Formats: sequence, C-alpha cells, structure tokens
Amino acid sequence: MRTTQQMSITLPNDMADAVKAKVRSGEYASESEVIRDGLRALMARDRAVENWLYNQVGPAYDALKADPSRAVSVDQVRARLAAEHAKTR
Repeated sequence: MRTTQQMSITLPNDMADAVKAKVRSGEYASESEVIRDGLRALMARDRAVENWLYNQVGPAYDALKADPSRAVSVDQVRARLAAEHAKTR
C-alpha cells in the first residue's frame, strides 16, 4: 500500500519562488521535501499551542474560576506593563 499521495497545489509566486530557491541552493532535493518540511513545522507549532492551552491556559482558567479573587483588573495589568516598560528604558 502506498504511504504517499500525489497532490497538485497552487502557491503565490513569491512562495513558489522561495520553494524553488531552497531546491536550487541544495538545501532540499525536491519541492516536495520543502513542502513536507514546512508542514512538519506547522504541525509542530500546532502541537505546541495545544500543549500550552492544555498545560497552562486550562489550569489557569480553572484556578481563576475556583478563586475569582486571584483576578487582576485591567488597570492593574496596565500599571504592571507600564512599570516593566519603564524599567527597560
């Protein structure tokens, strides 16, 4: 059974040129390899976002729901950001 599937895609000219340049430079052997590598990077980013949501955002939301007094106001956030910004200047 085949483990690959042939597809036809359409790219904007600048993206097509970038793919071809990667092959011309010898960085990749084929246009398909460039596209596969790009999709792998996209999938890795998606996994990272999902992990962040599951491991950090979800628990933070649950903690806030359990104890709303932990919340900070918009004014408190602005004041903290302004203080951090002032430190870096």
